[in-house]
Amino acid sequence: MKYRMAVLIMLICFRSYSQTQTCPININFATGNLTHWYAYTGNNANGNGESAIKKRYDSTVTAPNGTIGASIFTEYGLPSRNGIQVITIRSNDVFGGFPTIPTLNGYNYGYSILLGSTAISRNGGPNGTGAGGYIRGVSYGIHVPPGPSTEPYTMTYAYAMVLENGTHMSSQQPYISVTLKTSEGVITCASPNYLLPTFGSSGPFGNNKGLTLDSATAKRNGFKVSPVPSPNEDPGPNGGGSGQYLQDVWTKGWTEVTYDLSPYRGQDVSLTFEADNCVPGGHFAYGYIAIRNICGGLVISGDSLVCNNSVETYSVPTLAGATYNWSIPGDWTMLSGDTSNIIQVKASVNGGSVTVHEKNSCADLLDTIQIKTLPAPVGGTLQGSSTVCAGENSTLLTLSNYSGAIKNWLSSTDGSTWAVIPDTDPQYTAQNLSDSIIYRVEVGKGDVCPSDTSTQALVAVDQKSVGGQITPLESTLCLGQSAGEILTLSGNTGSVVNWQYSTDGANWTNFTPVVNTQTNTVKDIIVSTQYRLIDKNGVCPEDTSSVASILFDPVSFPQATAYPADTTICYGTIASLNASIQTGTSYTWEPVSIGNSDIKTTPINLVNQVSPSTTTDYILRILNEGCPNPLLDTFHIAVLAPVIVDAGRDTSVVAGQPLQFNASSSDPGPDTYSWSPVIELNNPLIPDPLATYTMEDNIIRYAVTATTAFGCTGVGYITVKIFKTKPDIFVPNAFTPGGTVNIIFRPIPVGIASLHYFRIYNRLGQLVYNTSAIGSGWDGRLNGSPQASGGYVWMVQGTDYLGNTITKSGTMVLVR
Repeated sequence: MKYRMAVLIMLICFRSYSQTQTCPININFATGNLTHWYAYTGNNANGNGESAIKKRYDSTVTAPNGTIGASIFTEYGLPSRNGIQVITIRSNDVFGGFPTIPTLNGYNYGYSILLGSTAISRNGGPNGTGAGGYIRGVSYGIHVPPGPSTEPYTMTYAYAMVLENGTHMSSQQPYISVTLKTSEGVITCASPNYLLPTFGSSGPFGNNKGLTLDSATAKRNGFKVSPVPSPNEDPGPNGGGSGQYLQDVWTKGWTEVTYDLSPYRGQDVSLTFEADNCVPGGHFAYGYIAIRNICGGLVISGDSLVCNNSVETYSVPTLAGATYNWSIPGDWTMLSGDTSNIIQVKASVNGGSVTVHEKNSCADLLDTIQIKTLPAPVGGTLQGSSTVCAGENSTLLTLSNYSGAIKNWLSSTDGSTWAVIPDTDPQYTAQNLSDSIIYRVEVGKGDVCPSDTSTQALVAVDQKSVGGQITPLESTLCLGQSAGEILTLSGNTGSVVNWQYSTDGANWTNFTPVVNTQTNTVKDIIVSTQYRLIDKNGVCPEDTSSVASILFDPVSFPQATAYPADTTICYGTIASLNASIQTGTSYTWEPVSIGNSDIKTTPINLVNQVSPSTTTDYILRILNEGCPNPLLDTFHIAVLAPVIVDAGRDTSVVAGQPLQFNASSSDPGPDTYSWSPVIELNNPLIPDPLATYTMEDNIIRYAVTATTAFGCTGVGYITVKIFKTKPDIFVPNAFTPGGTVNIIFRPIPVGIASLHYFRIYNRLGQLVYNTSAIGSGWDGRLNGSPQASGGYVWMVQGTDYLGNTITKSGTMVLVR
């Protein structure tokens, strides 16, 4: 399928001061209709070209058969859909999101024309619309005014497109075309086609369908995929409709193009814009065309009055296949490349001219714009930064070294959000602030240059000093109470300057040396005393705290010596808590109550033995009658974890065969070990001795003791039975689960180092129990359910200490 959009325009444009530069009437659709334009519609079922045009609208005839006064023409044979429409109100295109009337390169287009729609035709229809799409075109024919070919005569148009990918070879894709034509034929360099390119010329479905879109080239040409899917159902490979609506609509936003027609002075020129659906017409194309009403040559867009150090952009409409050469004032800076139709520069203090020369095989254009540079405003320096106390305050701020007019003052509490202060004086008084404020000044110079701002000034606000509260408000110290009372400050704002004390509540004395912490320990007083502190926050006046009173009691404070303060013991052992009381009348222990008593005479020596199972703190509390404050001494007893020793499972062995012991301890070690008795052991001082028994040995019970590095011990036990037979595995012939004795059916290995398996089967051959652990047995259940009384088959296999394998099997009876 193929889209073709063409507008035939014959243009003679003149500069405003010369008739030879004047643009044709309504060349830009400014009348809101197609007057002076020629239009046509058709169907390209049999291909594009002159034969596809079915309906013509002459520029000399009024509507509905001509273009005079007409603003809309419908698609050929489809009166419900507009195929040509003049746009006078801006909106956004549904698929591309771009405006329907553009502003480009500094030029505001007031009107545009829409060629095409989303209408398609795949099946039969009236007026020859079946199995084909639509073509729509407008053209303007004009006699180019005579004059020197050196005087430019330009036409500038802008286009935007929406094309549905038809997956055909390129010559049948939907497209938009521009054709510039003279009496001698088409001017190729000024007659581009815009389409979605595909790879190859044939596809898997025949008729050049199903080709792959060259998306990389499409994107390089400015196309992008629309997020809006096609409104038309995808036909599928057989054309019957797939039931899907594909996201295969591509759009290209506004692009501006310039042609110079001065080489054709005195000749007839036509320019045609046409939009064509694909061939056949199963995919749509439409586009927008906007035309400038300036025909006086190349025009540079950009400001002619700029500020020093400002960044400016200058541009000209594109010229197909052109080269661009820009020149700027010598002390300006080129910030971008100078080989495209748009440049970005940084101006200096001096003005000058900006010139561009664009050239292709159809045109050779030159334009210059004179630039005047204005000095930029200077924000200046804002002085008066200070720190004040919240409440009643006043700070004078002064702006100096600024250039321009003060527009307003600005204030901010965070440095990012600014509030306007409507004041244009270079001095400003900040008054009665409760929070810190940043100030700056905005300075401008006319409407050309952007405003500048001054440096910042900070008026920092300190919150008022708050002395806070001292706790405890009242307490007592006894004679000789060296531990003292800790006074603590809270709720203050600011920093502690110093503590003060007074014995009469009227005359206060500063601490020497200064104490500026929030806690203060008072001790060794001999008279009741009051305490307070001085607090100060920044520049704010000082404030005093609440007053704490410490009463002096002439009764002696209890005196004692305790030891040890901290100790560590093994689990299950005893610790001694020792104290010698020199002054006191009674004592108590916590949590141990043993030994609590009144004291008859001093000194008295105390010994309290404890055996805690876990780490515990013990407190000795001593009182001296008449002094309300106790002497507290804390004993911290750390209890090490108990040492658990595993000597191994009780076992049986055959005389003459070796038995390997392997004891272990719960302590991470290293531990030492000791076995008792030492009968037949090759080394009783290691955790894993080896024993070989004689015919005289019967039953031996060993105890193994593990000793940690700290000296803690633990004991484990193991009993060994010595048989006088060969190694064997004995299995009973019956057992009674649920009874009081003989309730587990297990093998009895004698002289067996390891058990390979012990298996039990019922009369149906079902395995009901299996183990390889020595000492384990069957309780008469299968999956938790008791099994029936009767006979069962067992099999057992093990290895003795010499590596010999013993295998046995038999039957037993389960009795309930």
